[in-house]
Amino acid sequence: MGDSRPARAAPSPGGPDIARENAALRRLVTVYRHLSGLAAQNADLAAVAELIAGHARATVAVVDPAMGILAAAAPGEPPPQAERYVRELVVHPRLGEVLAATARARRALRFPDAGTSAAVTVAPVLVGDEVSAYLVALDGDGRWGGGDRAGDDARLLLTEHAATICGVILGRDRVVAAAAGRARHDLVEGLLAGRGREDGDLDRWARHLGYDPAADHHVACVIVDAPEPADRQRATAEAEHFVSTRAPDAIIALREAEVVVVLPEPGRGPRPRAQELGEACVRRLAGLVPRATVTVGIGGACREAAAVATSYAQARRAAETVRRLDRASCVVTFADLGIRRLLLQVPDLGQLRAFAREVLGGLADPDREHAADYLATLSCYFRENGSLRQVSARLHVHPNTVSYRLRRVEALTGLDLASHRDRLMAQVALEILDAVGGGPAAEAGRDGMRR
Repeated sequence: MGDSRPARAAPSPGGPDIARENAALRRLVTVYRHLSGLAAQNADLAAVAELIAGHARATVAVVDPAMGILAAAAPGEPPPQAERYVRELVVHPRLGEVLAATARARRALRFPDAGTSAAVTVAPVLVGDEVSAYLVALDGDGRWGGGDRAGDDARLLLTEHAATICGVILGRDRVVAAAAGRARHDLVEGLLAGRGREDGDLDRWARHLGYDPAADHHVACVIVDAPEPADRQRATAEAEHFVSTRAPDAIIALREAEVVVVLPEPGRGPRPRAQELGEACVRRLAGLVPRATVTVGIGGACREAAAVATSYAQARRAAETVRRLDRASCVVTFADLGIRRLLLQVPDLGQLRAFAREVLGGLADPDREHAADYLATLSCYFRENGSLRQVSARLHVHPNTVSYRLRRVEALTGLDLASHRDRLMAQVALEILDAVGGGPAAEAGRDGMRR
């Protein structure tokens, strides 16, 4: 009689391999589902790294092109410990070559020997056509296949899909940041223009920007001039970075070749904080972009949000005034301009010089003998409110010398210093020389004040 025992099924070729592949695929589908859920839940990069690290029993990191660590995770380790481990990895010179190769391939690659103790799988994180970061996974306990082809394929697929999710997250963050930046830009522009003051919007905009109506503020306008557009763009960007670093409490608006700063004043110190910041900015940019000229204008103090627009207009006007005079990089406050802010509204500076020559005659010529001494004495005479004794002490000369010089001024110019009208014209003429030329005569006058 034949054997009554049931026949045993013949083993299928490659059975164990198919089983491993199926198990890897099932795990892969599970992780895919979890990753897609993270993207839908507005999760961050750290959540992606933790998910991959937990499922693959691997150390996972997201690094930017400059090798900065954006997120790191390792099984059973707190994030700081995982980040320290990854930081030791990213300093290895081979990793830079690995990332470059991955960027060129635009797909996940596996490197058995990248100078680390374990094989590395790297995938580029693409945002549009740009490689914005890299997802790096170091092999863990081999649960994805122990080095066989199925396991390697699963690692590549998992890393690549996780990198895609990271790209979605980074792209979403960029869109949100861009929208927030645009909204902030619109709020700042409205504040500087003074829009919305009728219906109270201006005060609400200012509060959203962090403006404190209980503190005094100054508006500073940083204007950059450079022979090349690249130098101008770089200097403007450096100015914004410098101000935002030095004054994190400031409201900053970046415009083309201009940085506008609304700066709260602490109420201490002999000079406005905005002036000190402006001078530091000018010095900084002189070293970074020597071919650029940086002019900083500072408006008057403001407290209510509605006054910010006026302070900005003053700051802009002060800066434009100095730029019109072709002065080197400097800081000027609107208050320091005095009557010059009116004089320099004249379109033709030659008309101003002609007026100064008409009033002061030959004394407006810097090459005329003793002209500098006479102008210095006349300027000091006005500053000291006509006190011969104080002029004598300031210039370190005898009072009789002061009287003699003033008589010579009257003789050479035809002015009568006892006449209010003549004194006013002389003062205006001196302001013109000091502002637009004259140059040497004005400098000589200031030197005489110090002697």
